Amino acid sequence: MRKVLIIEDDQAMAVALSDGFNYEGYKVEVARDGAVGLKLATDRSHDLIILDVMLPKVCGLDVCKRLREGGHQTPIIMLTARGQEIDKVVGLRTGADDYVTKPFSFLELMARVEAILRRTSKHDETFDEAQFGDITLNFRNLEARKGDQPIELSPREFRILKFFLEHRGEIVTRDQLLDAVWGYDGFPLTRTVDMHIAKLRHKIEDHASDPHHIVTVHRAGYKFIG
Repeated sequence: MRKVLIIEDDQAMAVALSDGFNYEGYKVEVARDGAVGLKLATDRSHDLIILDVMLPKVCGLDVCKRLREGGHQTPIIMLTARGQEIDKVVGLRTGADDYVTKPFSFLELMARVEAILRRTSKHDETFDEAQFGDITLNFRNLEARKGDQPIELSPREFRILKFFLEHRGEIVTRDQLLDAVWGYDGFPLTRTVDMHIAKLRHKIEDHASDPHHIVTVHRAGYKFIG
């Protein structure tokens, strides 16, 4: 039985989500503030976390950020009543896998959930380590080095690199990356891919403005060379 942690302070929303996931066959845990949610997410194993942005004690963005900094890779879907695009960008930068703006239908949420869980179930670690140029990656331990120096990569950056490595020399479109790494087609913020690639280049390339590994293919996407 899959386990979901719902971190939501609004009682009516928490009950509705709990009932919906129970109906879908999930084992449900509920936290009503960010501090309790962070402790449950850290101390226990879950297949999915539903995380509200506006929470008492510790806000949802900080909960997400702390979990990712601690190495937790559990898929996280963030909920918010605010629809401004900037909030979505901040949420994604903290490591959320998806973002749903209230109000939403439970069917819409479940479609997102199923897409994310399909994506994570596909990542069965066909290889644990990889090397290109002076970069060494350990996907099992989420460790990376550039030459003799460790570099910090987020779990999503590891997923991006793994997808590129699985498609060496191929043109990879933004939509392919969104589907494989973020988990569903037609992601509303397609430039999020470019933002992540730019950040990743600064970490792995000798010169981010003249990349040798993640190369832009004009009007098509990217090609990984390594």
